[in-house]
Amino acid sequence: MIPVTVLTGFLGSGKTTLLGKLLRSPAFARTAVIINEFGEVGLDHDLIETSDESFVTLQTGCLCCSIRGDLVLTLADILRRRDEGTVAPFERVVIETSGLADPAPILHAVMSDDALAERLTLSGVVTTVDAVHGEETLARQPESIKQVAVADRLVLTKTDLVDAVPAALTDRLAALNPSAPLLPTSFGDLDPERLFDARIWDPAGKLVPEHDLHKHHGAHDRNRHDERIACFALIREQPIPAVALTLFLEVLAEHCGADLLRLKGILAIAESPERPAVIHGVQHMFHAPGFLERWPSDDRRSRLVFIARDLPRVFAEALLDAIDAEVRETATTAAEASE
Repeated sequence: MIPVTVLTGFLGSGKTTLLGKLLRSPAFARTAVIINEFGEVGLDHDLIETSDESFVTLQTGCLCCSIRGDLVLTLADILRRRDEGTVAPFERVVIETSGLADPAPILHAVMSDDALAERLTLSGVVTTVDAVHGEETLARQPESIKQVAVADRLVLTKTDLVDAVPAALTDRLAALNPSAPLLPTSFGDLDPERLFDARIWDPAGKLVPEHDLHKHHGAHDRNRHDERIACFALIREQPIPAVALTLFLEVLAEHCGADLLRLKGILAIAESPERPAVIHGVQHMFHAPGFLERWPSDDRRSRLVFIARDLPRVFAEALLDAIDAEVRETATTAAEASE
């Protein structure tokens, strides 16, 4: 499977600088980069060789293409060209959104196409935030809030322009998305591996430290329009039946889809407790669960992290409890009837 990383962030937040730096890095070789609006990204001419096609070949061995039409068709096209040998055999894909974009439709495109799902897997979302103007942007631009909320990694840019990163900004980011590590950078200088490993669990097996989830609750002005966005975790000691998980996700998608900004989890499935399932979803769309070969740590609890708007934790918890109990009761009744 070829991992796909989505790079997003508001206008002026430093995506161009970060991407330009990545394009110069040997570690970025064998990466296909899809740019939402090619003219928006000012790559230096000495870095690229232009062509009449939608592709340009970079001296680092990377590949870029501008979206012409549907993203799904673009992804299918670069996979076809990879198979034909007309482009370098890339090993990962990075999709850079425009600064005003809601990343959800792009994530949906990657997650929803069955043919692409056989070749590509969404590995994570990286969002750039301007250390100088980030707080003002979050206060004025709703798009920037969603870009932060869906992130697996937050890259704090332009840190060289401030004496110290404003505590109000870091508190706001932590309140919006405490599950995303904050990576400070200046001039786009950041190890690409710190972006490409944007998986939803860390080597210790943690999605997010539970004690950090509500650390910043109430720390920001309740009159701000992101007050309705909350991050919380559901923890389960016992493995969850596969049917219960499926029903739970279906109900969430049908009734809460528009407000479910991001859901990610690592779960013990009752039918296969030794191989944890990894799930992630955006609004009404959920990626097909993937299974790890083994648990990444001794912690084998099921953990689901929600970033949602107007979705109370008590509702999600009660819903999962009710579905789990009903599935177990039905299975018990069926087993007794068959005896």
